[in-house]
Amino acid sequence: MAFMKTSNSHSVLLKHILKRCSSMGMKQPQQYEDVPKGHFVVYVGKNRSRYIIPISFLSRPEFQTLLLQAEEEFGFNHDMGLTIPCEEKVFESITSMLG
Repeated sequence: MAFMKTSNSHSVLLKHILKRCSSMGMKQPQQYEDVPKGHFVVYVGKNRSRYIIPISFLSRPEFQTLLLQAEEEFGFNHDMGLTIPCEEKVFESITSMLG
């Protein structure tokens, strides 16, 4: 990717994402009842397919790159949930390597 951020920026980004994920769960609990503790929901691709992923992915550089893309494309102040702007197959490939 053509952009880089400092580790401090990564920490701020991760804290913001965790806060956003937990606040979304409080606003709409029925939508997140199936999300196990230690996991969160992201939406991926044009169809916004829903994925439940471990919070531990947030610390991985590969996943942080996806989060930075999401921040650049959508920002984090919208009501669409955390949306990752990549094809589902690419997302599945990346997350399968992380798990």
